[in-house]
Amino acid sequence: MSFGNEDFEESERPLYSPRRRQLMRVVVSMAILALVLPGVLITWATQLRTANYACQIAAAYYAPEAQSSTASFQVSDPDLFGWNCYAQLRNGNDLFVGHLGVIPGAPRLVPLTGS
Repeated sequence: MSFGNEDFEESERPLYSPRRRQLMRVVVSMAILALVLPGVLITWATQLRTANYACQIAAAYYAPEAQSSTASFQVSDPDLFGWNCYAQLRNGNDLFVGHLGVIPGAPRLVPLTGS
């Protein structure tokens, strides 16, 4: 048998216990986290893969003598906020190749000379 709110006076209405309310908060928080976290992780993995591919293309164009390239996400410099591409040269130095943006995509390759 179920009781509706109209069967009780305002002061007599059954309330959930504090323990049950806390348990419900934890369950709802875990459910929201379980829905959001996979999307965030998949988005980050996709951006990382895309940034690395774009960095390889840009490094092959601008620094063909480089041994490898890496893409990293930077938040410290406001001018370079987002994904940036670096090439590792044979002497061990890192060469900044280009800024790939917050959402990485195909690099815009501009010729280094005017011809």
